[in-house]
Amino acid sequence: MPTHLAGPAVLLVGALVPMPLFAQEPRSVYRAAGYDITAEGDLKGFTLELTPTRIAGGLDVVAVKLTSPTPQPPPRFALKWSLPSHDVVGQWATGRQMNKTIRPDWSSGRLQASMFAREAPVSCLFGSDDGNVLTFAVSDALDTVLIGSGIREEDGLIYNDITFFSEPHPSLTHYAAELRIDRRAVPYWTALEEVGEWWARQPGYEPARVPEPARQPVYSTWYSYHQSVDAAVLLKEVAIAKRMGFDSIIVDDGWQTLDSARGYAYTGDWQPERMPDMKGFVDGCHALGVKVVLWYAVPFVGKNAKVAARFKDRSLRCEDGLGAYVLDPRYPEVRQYLIEIYRKAIQDWGIDGFKLDFIERFAADEKTVLSATGGRDFASVNEATDRMMTDILADLKRAKPDVMIEFRQPYIGPLIRKYGNMFRASDCPNSYLANRVKTTDLRLLSGNTAVHADMIMWHYGERVEIAAFQLLNVLFSVPQVSVRLQEIPREHFAMVRFYTSYWRANRPVLLDGAFEARAPAANYPVLVGRGGGKQIVGVYGDAFVSLDRRTPATIDLVNAKSSGAVVLAVGEDLGPYRYTIRDCQGKTVGSGQTRLAKGTRGFNVPVSGLLTLERTDRPAGRN
Repeated sequence: MPTHLAGPAVLLVGALVPMPLFAQEPRSVYRAAGYDITAEGDLKGFTLELTPTRIAGGLDVVAVKLTSPTPQPPPRFALKWSLPSHDVVGQWATGRQMNKTIRPDWSSGRLQASMFAREAPVSCLFGSDDGNVLTFAVSDALDTVLIGSGIREEDGLIYNDITFFSEPHPSLTHYAAELRIDRRAVPYWTALEEVGEWWARQPGYEPARVPEPARQPVYSTWYSYHQSVDAAVLLKEVAIAKRMGFDSIIVDDGWQTLDSARGYAYTGDWQPERMPDMKGFVDGCHALGVKVVLWYAVPFVGKNAKVAARFKDRSLRCEDGLGAYVLDPRYPEVRQYLIEIYRKAIQDWGIDGFKLDFIERFAADEKTVLSATGGRDFASVNEATDRMMTDILADLKRAKPDVMIEFRQPYIGPLIRKYGNMFRASDCPNSYLANRVKTTDLRLLSGNTAVHADMIMWHYGERVEIAAFQLLNVLFSVPQVSVRLQEIPREHFAMVRFYTSYWRANRPVLLDGAFEARAPAANYPVLVGRGGGKQIVGVYGDAFVSLDRRTPATIDLVNAKSSGAVVLAVGEDLGPYRYTIRDCQGKTVGSGQTRLAKGTRGFNVPVSGLLTLERTDRPAGRN
């Protein structure tokens, strides 16, 4: 974690000596990681030092240290450097989603803001071959960091920028962070995966353990019932869902209030008004072998809540549009209240997990007084929220060691991994393309944290092959389904049952195997999972699927697009294979023998169908 001290100044040695450039514009230049890195900004009495360390060829870590002899608010400053735009197709960042093109350097959109509960401080420039051009990341995931790149029209250079302390911050004497700069010629997904591993090794960033139920398909109530949840109806759904392979239910917003306005004016008391026998409902789910996760809007206390009078003066602000106060976690009684609410849900009702929502609202604004006074024991909202979430998880784990905790985009950074063991794509109802992009973005950085799709839904009159796109586009994440299983057409039911069974059987490859996300600028038209002697390829556009000597003995290709042609580009003779073709409901519609000789080979696979290739002559050494 970043180091913040408010004690005596710390003597720093070993840094490169900065070279002043212009007296009228505070600026210094440091040589590190093969670049001239410019530090810009008025340091206002602080001393800035950068100390580079070579980790491997093309990989460096630069220690960033800021010190002051007396406590004072840290200054806004930026580290900048440039490189030629040689085969740079786009920029990957956690918030870019479906637009990963490189922005011009004059665009404010070139920079992404990250902090404790919003995005992650990393940027990756990638090439036309999916290779890493430059990946850089900051170890400080607590404080606000602006990070990104932009192309300059006049010279064809890409200018990279990391800005620290762009928002007001409590006084300090010492700040320390690290900057990781990766120029290695590796696939971009390897560079990003290793950034995630680097964060996980930072002190205080160790990811939470992931319990087994967090890695199994989930039934969700949100899109199918919204706030109109009924215990008896849901128990019928749960019974069906369990038979189809779903091991958990997330009961979303609505259980805690009879108000159906989809606002938050009645949040904060967290009593099961709409489902008064919550323990009976949970016991009924457990009898069916299904875990129960409840939704909570962590920061909100509604204006109409019974506890509003208690906490309205211990809030960061009132959001009138939501009808709720945003709690201030710097007050110890706020933190303790939330801990007790969640503990009682486990003790009294026996629930198995929590969907903790809206934690990005725990943020200071221009009116926030950044001091530990007036009953507050923290000056920083971010630090207080980190303390609160750390204490919540510790308390819940004492009550239930395998507790499930879900967070959703954009609060998916490296600090959040230490509290949450389920990361979900942000809401994208009926948009399988957005769901694919969001879950893939999460997979690339989240390590072993269980990445979940946004709840999938569709119109019940949809063709089954097109409805299947919703599930197939999130095949490389944990599916959450939110349709009424008692009401969907028979062929839809068969499709969900077939592909849920397929997902469970192949989870070691889909979730745990080596993962390749091809062509990020084109929204990942091909996704590949590989492990245990098997390769699974999701084909989402009319693209060639490349096979080479790494190709194992069993290959599954999922045709998740609206045309039937699946074309393989075989780099060398891979030998004889037996093939089987199934439709989206699992019915076999074709089979035979073929040889995957060098060149191209096409198959006609039904829309949302599955092509399986199995090697029939396995040479020594091939899985």
